[in-house]
Formats: sequence, structure tokens, C-alpha cells
Amino acid sequence: MKFFVDTAEVNDIKDLIDFGLLDGVTTNPSLVAKSGRDFKEVIAEICTLTDTPVSAEVAALDAAGMIAEGEYLSAIADNVVVKLPLTLDGLRASAHFKRQGIRTNVTLCFTPNQALLAAKAGATYVSPFIGRLDDINLDGADLIRDIRSIFDTYCFETEIIAASIRSPNHITEAALAGSDIATVPPSVIRKLVRHPLTDTGIEQFLNDWKSTGQSIL
Repeated sequence: MKFFVDTAEVNDIKDLIDFGLLDGVTTNPSLVAKSGRDFKEVIAEICTLTDTPVSAEVAALDAAGMIAEGEYLSAIADNVVVKLPLTLDGLRASAHFKRQGIRTNVTLCFTPNQALLAAKAGATYVSPFIGRLDDINLDGADLIRDIRSIFDTYCFETEIIAASIRSPNHITEAALAGSDIATVPPSVIRKLVRHPLTDTGIEQFLNDWKSTGQSIL
């Protein structure tokens, strides 16, 4: 499963690139607002750091506005993916961009039917929000499984991005359910490596090594 990082913080992106853990970047208006920077400048800078897909979200709600904004954003760099809401206007814009050869990420998906529509409209990616479903006592992983089954049955090429990831357990659930990608906050990616037995094992090895009085270099 590929990892996209869900952030507009350039330093976090640089850090994850150094770890070799970055397969793409997703942003949204909320993340850009938290960064306190100009949206277009942030997207342009991120695209200089990585040639992986970088999702940039439109602000318009009508198809014509989404198309105009999406064409502007896609011209920033070749790896920009236009992020669209899962509405009828968003689907219309997705179909337009498919014909133009521009990649899209259709977001705010909460049902298998919505994902099916996104795939039929030519979306490159569809982003089901599993954490927000869990918030209302529905199983977000079940949604991933249902979408995976539909896409495999009908040979859709649209990739599934598990979004609204809140914890390492969400990533495990998304991977087991067959998600192609998880888009994850940097803090959650860093938690994946942690385990108390790893920490105690390292501590024991260090203590045993010190007892030998040796050095490697």
C-alpha cells in the first residue's frame, strides 16, 4: 500500500522524503489554512520537492468554476492532481479532466455508490473518509472493502485512497481491506514505527553491547 502524506507543512514533507516513506501528498483548504501560507505558493513549493502526485483542491462549487480552477492548478506542475468534491458538479468536472488527461482525486466519499460514480466519471483516485464514518459509529473499513469489491468486479482503474486516517489501526484496517493508498497525517506515520517491545529490545541490546567494552568504529 502506498503512503501519501496529508499535510501542507513543507518541513514535514521534506522529512518524510528523507525517510523514503513518501508516495504522494494530499492537501485541502483546512491544511493550507493551518500552514498560514499562500495556497498556490505552497502547492508550487511541494511540487519542487517531489515528483509524486500532489493533490490540490478546488474551492469552487459549480462545475465551470471547478474546471477553471483545476486547469489553473494543474498548470503549476505536471504532478498536480486536481482534487474535487463528490457532487454532481464535481463529477462533471472529473469527466472533463479525464478527457483532458488531467488527473483527479474525488474526495469526501462516504458510500460505495459515490465511489462507483467517481470511477465512472474517470476519477484517478477516490478518497473515502474512514475516520469520519467511525465518528458516527459506522465501520470505515467496511466501506473500503465494498469499494474494492466493486472496482475489482468491474475492472475500474480508479485507485482508492483511504482518508481521514486518525491512528495506526486505521492504516492496518485500510491495508487489510484492500485500499491502494492511505493518506496520513505526518504524526500518524511517525507512530507506525513505535512499539514498546522494540524500545525495550534496543535498550537491552545497548546494555549488552556496553558490557563488552567494544566499539564498531
